[in-house]
Amino acid sequence: MKAMIFAAGLGKRLGNITESIPKALVDINGKTALQLAVEKCSAYGFDDIIINVHHFADLVEDEVKRLNKKGFRISVSDEREKLLENGGGLYKARDFFGKDPFLLYNVDIISDFDLSDLYALHLEKRGLATLVVRHRPGKRFLLVDKNGQLRGWRNTSTGEEILAGATAEGLSEIAFSSIHIVEPEIFKYMNEGIYSMVNLYLKLAKEHNIYTLKHDEGYWIDMGTPESLDYVRKLLKASRKYV
Repeated sequence: MKAMIFAAGLGKRLGNITESIPKALVDINGKTALQLAVEKCSAYGFDDIIINVHHFADLVEDEVKRLNKKGFRISVSDEREKLLENGGGLYKARDFFGKDPFLLYNVDIISDFDLSDLYALHLEKRGLATLVVRHRPGKRFLLVDKNGQLRGWRNTSTGEEILAGATAEGLSEIAFSSIHIVEPEIFKYMNEGIYSMVNLYLKLAKEHNIYTLKHDEGYWIDMGTPESLDYVRKLLKASRKYV
């Protein structure tokens, strides 16, 4: 099965760590963040992978070559000229995908979430996409109905709210975990540009079924800051497990 790992980000929240290396190559107990993400996806059968590159692209491509020699199947989508965010980045890589649902995964996410649960639910519901969500602190939340279907978005700090064909009554706030399964049909509704998948989902949710799967058990960490990176290293060292 196919997957895309978003690995092109600048990693600004990591401070001086990403002044000399990209976020994808940050060391986590002897492995790069990219290797951990590739191992995670491959362990659940998503073993034909494409990644996008931008920040220190040459270094990331060197790591891809190293991982390919280890037996992984990884292709590269080149965003050197312009960073496209995950929506524009996915559309640029669209020719890589076939007729089957595929996985989208962020390189900076560390989680013990079972990807097979996500795939099973997606096949059962067969919506346009199925998103992993989690109750956790934050300011930006998806709004879902009692059936877990995407109905909107809210920024609790600014009060900004986007509703996808529904009123806010009865909707609950929950955070997106940056792990999702998508139908290739989605490319019919996409175009070139710089935009996020969340913004695209919110536009499409008015007329298409976009479901969520709650994962409140186990761990989920965005290792995008020096503090969370340090926490991830300690957590994985103690558990000696990732996938």
